[in-house]
Amino acid sequence: MINSYAFLLTTINSLSEHIVVIDRTGLIRFVNRAWTEFGQENLCPTMDWTDVNYLAVCDSSADYGEEFSSAAAKGIRNLIAAGQGVFNFEYPCNSPDEIRWFMMTVKPFDYLLETYFLISHQNITKRKVAEEAVMALSRLDGLTGIFNRRWFDEFLAAEWNRCARLQAPISLAMIDIDFFKLLNDHYGHQAGDDCLIRIAETLSNQGKRPGDICARYGGEEFVYVFGNTNIEQAMVVLDRLMAEIRQLQIPNEKSTVLPTVTVSIGLAMMCPQETNTLKELINLADKRLFAAKLKGRNQIVST
Repeated sequence: MINSYAFLLTTINSLSEHIVVIDRTGLIRFVNRAWTEFGQENLCPTMDWTDVNYLAVCDSSADYGEEFSSAAAKGIRNLIAAGQGVFNFEYPCNSPDEIRWFMMTVKPFDYLLETYFLISHQNITKRKVAEEAVMALSRLDGLTGIFNRRWFDEFLAAEWNRCARLQAPISLAMIDIDFFKLLNDHYGHQAGDDCLIRIAETLSNQGKRPGDICARYGGEEFVYVFGNTNIEQAMVVLDRLMAEIRQLQIPNEKSTVLPTVTVSIGLAMMCPQETNTLKELINLADKRLFAAKLKGRNQIVST
């Protein structure tokens, strides 16, 4: 076997994985060519990795809201403390032009009585995108094409936790189509399905941020989650939503409100704390939806 430093360096530099070696303090001691080239292509064109602390970079990224950087730093520190084992971590690393995912693998090794940690980053974007596509289909309601109840439950729980960390409000709207059963009975189930689809399209067309989603809750009920949003901000979106639904002019002549489709909405807001729960937020929005119906429907109740 060939046993020379030049041969081994050439071999490591031919790898497509991004390789970096750190010591127990997190100080970078070696990077391969793929690592350097990736840095040059991604906002670090003149970066000199000498004396850069890998863990400090992770901590800095975490301070700017990149939660995966915090998780990566924690995993590496745990491995350093243990001195043995393997740490694997999948994380997004998107560029302005494309979605990218990487698998980080961290392994310790000993050299001259010192322990070092080899960190490799393998591009797993193709696999991750395929997995996400399959997962996305499982999150969608088969009729309307918007998110289903299962995904709503998962998303709302995650958003509740996120707003708890940020000490920010979260608003939830429960939306019900007024006298939908009368529409179904009078025009037939196909007309009812068409109505649900058009309402869902109107919901999904509202301007949304990453912390906002709409979903089909069940039957003729929909839900709208507004992350880091107070009542007044949510009302702006919901007022526009109600107006757009009325403008659809979907016939419902048996309704006692209008001869076209309208909706009733219950809106609730909470700042997640130890003194309240996600279930209480859902129950409060549901109670206000019931109040909107008692008051004559075609309106929003938020207090």
